[in-house]
Amino acid sequence: MKISYHGHAVVQIQTNGKKILIDPFITGNQLTDLTVKEVMPDVIILSHGHNDHVGDTVELAKKNNALVIANAEISDFLSWQGVNTHAMHIGGAYQFEFGKVKLTQAFHGSSYTTEKNELIYCGMPAGILFMNEGKTIYHAGDTALFSDMKLIGERHPIDIAFLPIGDNFTMGPEDAAFAAKLLNAKTVVPIHFNTFPVIKQDPYQFIDMLDNKNGKVLAPGEAIEI
Repeated sequence: MKISYHGHAVVQIQTNGKKILIDPFITGNQLTDLTVKEVMPDVIILSHGHNDHVGDTVELAKKNNALVIANAEISDFLSWQGVNTHAMHIGGAYQFEFGKVKLTQAFHGSSYTTEKNELIYCGMPAGILFMNEGKTIYHAGDTALFSDMKLIGERHPIDIAFLPIGDNFTMGPEDAAFAAKLLNAKTVVPIHFNTFPVIKQDPYQFIDMLDNKNGKVLAPGEAIEI
């Protein structure tokens, strides 16, 4: 399984001939190496409804006939725009032909701002567990530190965890390092930093904070095989 990072919270998983894109914020993301024209996902998974995570979902889904997996509220909102969706919710799992997806809790907000500055309620934010080929990937979404991360790691031993470190809107480096300890993932990758001035962080300082010294900073476009 090949997993690549593409700036902010954008993660792509390639498994069994399928490309799965998480939180495809491309347009307006100065850190990404992707372009909407060139990226061709088969599946899109969304952690929550904020614009910097929903990103280019509608255009990408329609152009590539991609399935979008999200909570029920986001799925309804996107289906009204002609997108093919599969609705889920926190605690629920579903076995797709390309892998198993389970949504976990996350502590954050979730709304979408339209071009008319209308706020659309997008349900509860979530973390994402993706399981296939005997491996488990955890994308924490945007979240604060919470103690049940220990339970997530115990119930689903994690091969690679993507954790936000930007602070202000999510966990900062110190809390994310404690989260890594609770999750006990084999590899920890920082996300959601340096996109905006308010979330500027040094990811290598975060790596140094990890008790298990199991962190890896991925540059946009860089991949890891598990």
